[in-house]
Amino acid sequence: MRFAPAAAALSLFLATTASVISAADKVPDPRAASLIAQGQAALATGDTQGAIDAYEAALAVDPGYTPIFLELAEVARQEGLQGKAIKYYREALARDPGNFAAISGEGAALVEKGALEKAKRNLARLQSLCGDACPETLSLATTIEAGPSTRFAVESADAPTAN
Repeated sequence: MRFAPAAAALSLFLATTASVISAADKVPDPRAASLIAQGQAALATGDTQGAIDAYEAALAVDPGYTPIFLELAEVARQEGLQGKAIKYYREALARDPGNFAAISGEGAALVEKGALEKAKRNLARLQSLCGDACPETLSLATTIEAGPSTRFAVESADAPTAN
């Protein structure tokens, strides 16, 4: 019992330190921020490979900065690599389980793959976390309503082709 005040003070100190440390990972390394900006510029000009290179370099510089995974996931979706995008979204969610953009993005990638039921689970999760008026919830709901895109459909080997 005589150690209780010391234990309480120590636990309070550790809790405060842990919250400060977790808050510190929200700001990227300046070099990573520069690489992220380069990736966004490359993506704006349609250079997806240049964007991937910049984002991967930013990830190497600052592996603790979760938003890089969201950027990589968006590029993967644009390339038609929904499985890879889902992997990046899940990595972001493993680091930040309440990340609305990652939940919504994963749901959109699931819709693009045709996994509507799983996407609806993401929508329900978003609705419980941020409500029906949240931009991420509205975006995912709209994507689910539109259904899977045929944009990335793969032709069957047996399908006739026009020559």
